Amino acid sequence: MTLSTVAVLRPGDWVLYDGSEHQVLALAGTSVRLRTVDGADSVVLAGHLMASPGFAVVDSEPAPSVEPFALLDSLPGAVLDTAREWERHVVEIETGLPPGAEPGVAPKPEYDPTSTTVVDRDRAKAAELGVGVRTVQTRRARYAQQGLWGLVDQRAVRAWEATGRADARLVAAVREVIDAETDTSTGTRSRLIRRVTKAVEATYGPGVVPMPARTTFYKVIDALATGRHTFGSAVTRRQTANRPQGMFTPTHAARPGEQVQVDSTPIDVLVLLDNGVPVRADLTIAVDIATRTICAAVLRPVGTKAVDATLLLARMLVPEPMRPGWSTALRMSASRLSHSRLVDIDARMERAAARPVIVPDTIVIDGGKVFISDTFTRACERLGVSIQRARPRTPTDKAIVEATFGSINTLFCQHVAAYTGSNPTLRGLDATGAWTLPELQDLLDEWLLAGWQPRPHDGLRDPLLPRRALSPNEMYAALVAAAGYLPLTLSGEDYLELLPVQWRQINAYGIRIGYRTYDCAELGPWRLQHSGVTARRGLWEVHCDPYDATHVFVRTPDGWVSVPWTHLPMVSAPFAEFTWRHARHLAAETGIDDTNETEIARVLDDLLTRAQAGPVSKLSDRIAARTRVAAGAHRPPSRDDATPPEPGKPADGDDDGPPATVIPFAIFDADAEAERW
Repeated sequence: MTLSTVAVLRPGDWVLYDGSEHQVLALAGTSVRLRTVDGADSVVLAGHLMASPGFAVVDSEPAPSVEPFALLDSLPGAVLDTAREWERHVVEIETGLPPGAEPGVAPKPEYDPTSTTVVDRDRAKAAELGVGVRTVQTRRARYAQQGLWGLVDQRAVRAWEATGRADARLVAAVREVIDAETDTSTGTRSRLIRRVTKAVEATYGPGVVPMPARTTFYKVIDALATGRHTFGSAVTRRQTANRPQGMFTPTHAARPGEQVQVDSTPIDVLVLLDNGVPVRADLTIAVDIATRTICAAVLRPVGTKAVDATLLLARMLVPEPMRPGWSTALRMSASRLSHSRLVDIDARMERAAARPVIVPDTIVIDGGKVFISDTFTRACERLGVSIQRARPRTPTDKAIVEATFGSINTLFCQHVAAYTGSNPTLRGLDATGAWTLPELQDLLDEWLLAGWQPRPHDGLRDPLLPRRALSPNEMYAALVAAAGYLPLTLSGEDYLELLPVQWRQINAYGIRIGYRTYDCAELGPWRLQHSGVTARRGLWEVHCDPYDATHVFVRTPDGWVSVPWTHLPMVSAPFAEFTWRHARHLAAETGIDDTNETEIARVLDDLLTRAQAGPVSKLSDRIAARTRVAAGAHRPPSRDDATPPEPGKPADGDDDGPPATVIPFAIFDADAEAERW
């Protein structure tokens, strides 16, 4: 018996179902009554029967297949004409008349079905065409099964290997050498040919594997290197080789904060340091997947630290304050965000800018030491945020934040003075007019409110109106209503919790950290006392801001105590931890004891003073520049100093009226801090 699939199932047919033969007794709607050889009856749905494994109809005529019309259209004209000519002969054998015969035309005597058999007509056609009878019968059978495609000369459509008749050993060697080119500098085809030849001779010996002519060798290489960028951009070649083999799966989130992707990269804009030297800066951003909101963006000189990532986390969890000079259209009250509802919960939202506060559930990071540091992971643990590591060298695991960097370059960076382009080949001759880092940070913050949050995003669509793209603010408002999302923002003391911690003894002279002594009157009751933390041998919990080493913060039973550096009056400006280390290095170079706190304080003051007057050395310039940037952006103001100046009025030294009363923000304010210092 032969097995085949048919297009029509009729009563009386025998089918294979559930591993045995059944006879179809009756068809009623979508139900089929079956009977086994043993006489057992059953009723199954037709869809279930035909979808069951091993289903087939026994002893049935094969059903013709549909012709591949697209493949027929791709054939050369001569090949298709030959197939159509054969179709005329086959139809004449079957019916006695060729296709398109006029009505009333009698068939030829040798092809008349009424007086000849099919075998007779096959022989007559073979004699007419000068071919064998077997050839005619084969063509007729293929036409019955495949239609016109069965009459096509298969030699014209045969899929030959791209490397043609090249030796398989040579092809394998070319593949290996092309794979080895992934991480090397781009070369020419002649270099690749030389390396392949050396590899083949080293493996099989000289003259064993036949080498093709140079032109043929080029064709083999081009066929195997297709899509690999072997002779193009080295960056593109590495990216292509690093592409996952599986399908791309888009990342989805149903509510704000369900997944937030964080990453850092150098920005394509030059920034001006205090010494007038333009350099590139690092941009660290956090992107919410559900709303595409850029929750926070932090610019720092190249060399992002763990505290920068922690600061990014802190900025996500507090409202963005309106700053002097910003348009009132950037207020949260003027946006699509649910401002009135949030004001009832947190009064700080009254003066907030139109950036939603998103509390992350999960943060996706890469293997950068900034994000896997103890400072960042400890901050996430304290806030109850899960950390998900992306796979090594797999940027598609956080594809959205990677794509957001490209959008920032297109929508913001290329419009900023001193734009450098993504690589040196795109850089112009004049890349001057750079902004300082605090100025560029302020421009970026304003652009995020005016150019990103209200801008429609192609990845945000309304399910009921899929042709309309939503903005991040609109998507946030929609998801807040659907998911019942309520952000709980951080207070000022929460920022101190995010700072790196050290455990120290409160001695009679104060606290000693990094050859610096910190002391104040508030430490009096706790000097030489046990902190009560047995696991830390009675040491006290001291939080330090690496970007402001002028103070440390000690947790006591009565609350936080801000402790200043004892030699702070000797220094003319705030300084960071790395500034102190550089001052110790300068002191050691001049023969001064780098453990003497007073001598280092003098060197530190001289370093900051000379940095303000002009460049001393490249390293000193960068240290001083990073110090001033950090001082203006990292330290959060106290609640007593958190009142910003009223827009349009000087912040200091003006007696025209009392400052405007506003609700303090529990985050840093660069303008206010600059005025304080």
